[in-house]
Formats: sequence, structure tokens, C-alpha cells
Amino acid sequence: MRTLEGGIQYFWCKTCQRKFADNDALPGMHTPIPQVSSSLNMYYSGMSIDEIRLHLDQEHNNKPSDSTIYDWIKRFSTEAKGATDTYKPNVGDVWLADETVIDLNGVKAFFWDCIDVKTRFLLASQLTYNRTSQHAKNLIEMAVKRAGKQPKKLITDKLGAYVEGAESALGGDTEHIQTKGFIVQPNTNLLERFHGSLKSRTKVMRGLKTPEGASMILDGWLVYYNFFRPHESLENKTPAEKAGIKSTMQNWRDVVVQSRGTNLNYDTGELLARLPEWQRLTRPSVDMGTPTRYGLTKKKKGVMKKRVKRAPVIEVARMPMITAISLNRRKSR
Repeated sequence: MRTLEGGIQYFWCKTCQRKFADNDALPGMHTPIPQVSSSLNMYYSGMSIDEIRLHLDQEHNNKPSDSTIYDWIKRFSTEAKGATDTYKPNVGDVWLADETVIDLNGVKAFFWDCIDVKTRFLLASQLTYNRTSQHAKNLIEMAVKRAGKQPKKLITDKLGAYVEGAESALGGDTEHIQTKGFIVQPNTNLLERFHGSLKSRTKVMRGLKTPEGASMILDGWLVYYNFFRPHESLENKTPAEKAGIKSTMQNWRDVVVQSRGTNLNYDTGELLARLPEWQRLTRPSVDMGTPTRYGLTKKKKGVMKKRVKRAPVIEVARMPMITAISLNRRKSR
């Protein structure tokens, strides 16, 4: 056991001949789990990566690069989406579909969303550069697949693409209502409320240059909106809770911890007690000052010298008219 700079303890495993640090970080990472999870939460709340870096520097004296933070976002957003895609929400029979405009690297793009009115659960989202009936159909089909059923009523705006798209995806069993204000109940403008809750998404998508990156962030934001972000209109519950989903992930910290394939509540003492199972080890680095007694390379060379048998040496002696070959086996030392 050694204590180096910053008060971080390093441990040496005699079994696998590796070192690991007691820094509350995942294997292969240097930043502690609480900092990673808070960075994800800040990003999907609308903070930029530069603002997140400034926060980590001021609060934790940690200065990760922009690419490092973006790698966290990509990795754990993908894992969160994969872990939550299997849940089937218990949604109502009235759905709302809408599209909004966003500037993506100087090009006009469109967000398509389909939300359940009862639970506010965001069933499907997609990002396109056009607004065609095929895009409307794809959105509705994704929503039906996620909910496991068709709605009795689908409310959209006056966009003509919804007419053919809804008919192709739902047939004639669903009533399609087109309106300007999305007013279903007196004094209740669902569109205004919905867009108000999605304001942070526009901030999240700023600076993205490729559709692939934008789609990945959109998937992560979908998880954040449905599973992690409480709504005042839902009595401070998340849409997932309102839809009857009991998820093991309640926040981004749970996503980071469970990315190791366990539901164990992260604690340093518990981790150290389960080292053989976790394999939470990293290769020794040069700046950590590996003691000379761990000169593994020299030891291995010494063992190999003992094991290798010396091969016979062939000596060629030239004699007049005759070439004599004598074999001389050296005695092993």
C-alpha cells in the first residue's frame, strides 16, 4: 500500500501484478463516479461542456478535456438507452405528435416527438432534415412499438405530412385530430407546456455538427426526460414513474455504477473487499514509482535462463583433403 500525491492510496496485487488506485473511479478511468454522473446531469440540464469543465475545475480541481467529457456522454448515454429500452410504459389513449425546428451546424433540422398526454412519457423522438409523410409514419410506428399499443386519439398540428403518415401507421382505428393550439381541455395548452419542458434539449444540441452525434445525444436526452427529470405537473414524479415503470436507474449515477454489470451501491470499502470479483485494476504507470523489488522483467529473464537448455555447438575443423566435423556439447553451468 502506498500513498502518493493528492492523498490517493495505491495498492499492489500480487496475483495479477498490477496496481490500482483508491480514487472512486471506474476501471480505466481517473475521474471519480460522482463527478462523472454530475457532469452528465449538468449536460442534459442544458450546461455546455465548457461550463462543466469550469465547474469541475473550481469544485474538484479536476480539468478533463472536452473530448473526455464528450466520451463520458457518449458512453453512458448509450448504456442508459440500452438499459431502459426494454421497459414498456403504461400510457394513456391520447397521444400528441409535434415537430420543432433546430439549427444543426447552420442547417435547418427538425425534431419530431410523440408524447403521451396522461403520463407525459416521451414515446419516440427523431431528427430529420425534411418533413415528409414517411418521417411522420416512422415517428408514430416507433411510438406504437415503445408503448406496445395504438392510441385511440392522435393529436397533431396542421402539417399535411401527418395525414398520410398517421393513416399508414395506425389505419382507421385511431381518431386523428388536427388542431392549431393542441387544446384538449379548457385552458390547457399542451403544446406550450410540452415545449416548455423541452427547452433544455435545444441547449443540449447546440454545437453538434453531425446527425450521428445529434441522434446519440437525443437518445440520451430521451432517457433523462423520461426517467430522471421530475415534472411539477406529475406531482414531482418522472414520466416513467407515472407510467408504472420501476427502473433500477433513478439518476445518472446509477447508470455509471451499473455500467460495471452490478447493482452494488458504490462504496470504496465494499469495492476493496471484492477485488478478485471486480478486477478493478490498472497497469502500473511509470510515474507511480514501482519498487525495484517488482522488477518483473529481470525476474522473468532469470527464470528463462534457467529453463533454456544450451544447444550443442557445431565446430568445423579443416584438415588437408578432409573436412572433419566434431560435435562438442558444452557442459551446463
